[in-house]
Amino acid sequence: MSERSEQQPDPIDPFEEIIAAETDRDPDLAVIEAGSRTLRAQGGAPQSEVPSRPTDPEVDKALREVEADLATRWGETKLEPSVQRIAALMDVLGEPQRSYPSIHITGTNGKTSTARMVEALLGAFELRTGRYTSPHVQSITERISLDGAPISAERFVETYQDIKPYVEMVDGSQEYRLSFFEVLTGMAYAAFADAPVDVAVVEVGMGGSWDATNVIDGDVAVITPIDLDHTDRLGSTPAEIAVEKSGIIKQDATVILAQQPVDAAQVMLKKAVEVDATVAREGLEFGVVSRQVAVGGQMLTLRGLGGEYPEVYLPLHGPYQAHNAAVALAAVEAFFGVGSQRPEPLDGETVRKAFASVSSPGRLEVVRRSPTVVLDAAHNPAGALATAEAVGEAFDFSRLIGVVGASGDKNVRGVLEAFEPIFAEVVITQNSSHRAMDADELAAIAVEVFGDERVQVEPRLPDALEAAITLAEEEGEFAGAGVLVTGSVITVGEARLLLGKG
Repeated sequence: MSERSEQQPDPIDPFEEIIAAETDRDPDLAVIEAGSRTLRAQGGAPQSEVPSRPTDPEVDKALREVEADLATRWGETKLEPSVQRIAALMDVLGEPQRSYPSIHITGTNGKTSTARMVEALLGAFELRTGRYTSPHVQSITERISLDGAPISAERFVETYQDIKPYVEMVDGSQEYRLSFFEVLTGMAYAAFADAPVDVAVVEVGMGGSWDATNVIDGDVAVITPIDLDHTDRLGSTPAEIAVEKSGIIKQDATVILAQQPVDAAQVMLKKAVEVDATVAREGLEFGVVSRQVAVGGQMLTLRGLGGEYPEVYLPLHGPYQAHNAAVALAAVEAFFGVGSQRPEPLDGETVRKAFASVSSPGRLEVVRRSPTVVLDAAHNPAGALATAEAVGEAFDFSRLIGVVGASGDKNVRGVLEAFEPIFAEVVITQNSSHRAMDADELAAIAVEVFGDERVQVEPRLPDALEAAITLAEEEGEFAGAGVLVTGSVITVGEARLLLGKG
């Protein structure tokens, strides 16, 4: 299945006209914005693939022991909303997170892709980077990266062993032991200090205010689009969720605000006023000027805080990735002081080289041809809608088969409804996680959305992949059918392994 050929760019319209056509945002928030400072301009190495298991049996054994040790702690879905434990760990470790500046990223969707783009840009400007993201696609070591690559299994084990005595010390002094995510966060901050890095790029795990990552004071706070997810913990409206996520906005920071629902934007801008933070808003101070579908990705013109950056090739699909790119560019410009300390933009050739190197495993990632199999980790309705739009734009599938395995705590009906228009048939399955929704339970919802004749159930993921590929092949080798595996990062990671990636 071939992607669409690169199109000839249309004449570039004025920035304001294009932004008006691209966004539903209401910019008329004058009362709040009057109190905030608005950031306006005056006047890497290629990403590595997802790591596989260590080939050295001794290293693999040591890594498995660490993974087993971490698994005895609260998982990422069980938490007590407080930064008390992680703050205590940072204290006994000597506050490693304060030894480098940081860019802190929260939001509902797009955090990991944006973090990878920020990392690529910083690396291209010869800064040593540390990146902390979650969850992982295949290997736990993916979560902690140095210089654009996941740390080695050996270094991961060494970092854990280094901080383990301090973790146990904190465990003994707190009401609850440190959680899985809190220990990993401590490991990341310690590894970054030990490297040492010039800048850390840190993705929030969940929320903001009480997230374990929030013991840093990010010089730049990035808010990707907010939508409904984790509503049992964060709130039932974008505004309520924004209250929690705005907790990463610190005194005198620069806030890079992606397009948001108006009520969420109001919350963010109010918080910026309270802490005297500088704000740059997508669609006003920066944004996507133009985009054309290209072979393997898209060609962009981005408006940054210091000017325009034309002919930026991004090897990722979908309008949402273009917006992530605009956000990432603005974040790095803000980090370098573009629009405040310096009026000139970043070097355009370096920016183009950085974006051309970006990868985002498990985000509309093609892992097989004939038939084409695409993996995407969409796990909430907003993410699924964005993926469905991007698939329609980037691929000329004559017929698309879905493979869906989801977690039980997600709005699976909303995800299925988002994909219903583009899936000819759907194969329902489940991944190996204890959080996975039972395949029969998920199938019952799928039948309500798709109808019985379009739903097939294969509880084992290998069987589901085989069934979907068989359905796609029914049209013949050159007919243009494809398979999209989605619904969960875990499902995508396991499918990635089964299909020979890593």
